[in-house]
Amino acid sequence: MNFWTSILYAFSLASLLLAGCQQKSTPTYYKVGAAVANITPQIGAFIAGDANGRRFEGVHDSLYIKTIVVSDKETSIALISVDCIGLLYPTLLKIREAVAQQVAASEFQPDHIVLTSTHTHSGPDVVGIWGPAHLVSGVDSAYMNELVHKAAQTVLLALKNRQEALAYSAEGTHGEDWVVNISDSLSVDRSLNLMQFRDKNGKSIASLLNFGCHPTFLDNANELVSADYVGGVYHQMDEQLGGVNLFLQGAIGGWVQPEYEEKTFQNAEKRGRALAEKGLELLQKSRPMQATSLSYKRKQIQLPVSNPVFQQLSALGVLDRPVTNQLTTEIAWFTIGNAPFATHPGETTPMHALQTKALMPGQGPKFVIGLGMDALGYILSPNFFDPNNPLKHTDYMLSMSIDPEAGPVLLQRLSELALEQR
Repeated sequence: MNFWTSILYAFSLASLLLAGCQQKSTPTYYKVGAAVANITPQIGAFIAGDANGRRFEGVHDSLYIKTIVVSDKETSIALISVDCIGLLYPTLLKIREAVAQQVAASEFQPDHIVLTSTHTHSGPDVVGIWGPAHLVSGVDSAYMNELVHKAAQTVLLALKNRQEALAYSAEGTHGEDWVVNISDSLSVDRSLNLMQFRDKNGKSIASLLNFGCHPTFLDNANELVSADYVGGVYHQMDEQLGGVNLFLQGAIGGWVQPEYEEKTFQNAEKRGRALAEKGLELLQKSRPMQATSLSYKRKQIQLPVSNPVFQQLSALGVLDRPVTNQLTTEIAWFTIGNAPFATHPGETTPMHALQTKALMPGQGPKFVIGLGMDALGYILSPNFFDPNNPLKHTDYMLSMSIDPEAGPVLLQRLSELALEQR
């Protein structure tokens, strides 16, 4: 090889290496869209949570459906968060059916819709058990039909609004001074997990904030519509970030509550804004996620039912779903980049959240979505079923739990789904 040939070879090699470095540093994007719909109920609707027969006398702050659709080249996932006590699995199926009627499966698969509820106790009865009397449903069918329609429309609008976006994630803890487990004080998960999607100009398209605490600052303290402290989260995130911001409730069973807090709108707003502010601080230090792929697995599962109350409510039509010695529900396990997500179909305990996170590989935020796909009341850890158990409020929580084996079966099915993802 002569001198000039050597120079040409070295130059070509350097160019290739430089091109390779530039290619590696070029960011790859998701396509992300988001949408919002107002679902504030009418004055006079039955209030979910606490005693029967309570009706709204006014509106303090509005309730919303908030939806984000995230896509890579092969997969799309829609996350819907609804300001309500908890939507049952049949409602999710109706939303999917409504979407399927309006979009081709080649563009979006409706079974990739993940549904959760913020669990505000100052929202309408969407389950049936807070009507005018015991065993009389408080669900307004017209309101539910409108909710299903609006949820489907937010999915379609989010699909339409998609644009290229980078994902950022962050994690931390929060709530040491106000979030407590009043039945099992040693079992608390104060994890705060976040994800944000920014467009090419750095503007926020949407964010996800995952935290576990009952929104019960206002439970039995007022007759006004409110998202409780979640409203404060939204107000702060909307003001500081813009875009569409979703609250993903965590594992709140075992009565993870703001129990020793002042029960006022002002305090709920203050605590919600402080939670959002901590999340914003974490996001400011975050970097773009390296992986930009999506994966999604879901599974219909059968959970055992030994609590006769659930069977009776189903037989009377108070619960709009079949319940025998078991019931059908659904779980999902998915990833956005290197961040894993899992759904729990009810109010699971922090123990269930921590055991689910132990199934999740890697470092970084791990999202456990409570009341995901379904709202099955309390799914309790084994110590609640110990007859010698000294835990507080056990009698009530057992009355709202379908079966002692529901938790173990759920964790087993989640572990199977996690293995399918690997």
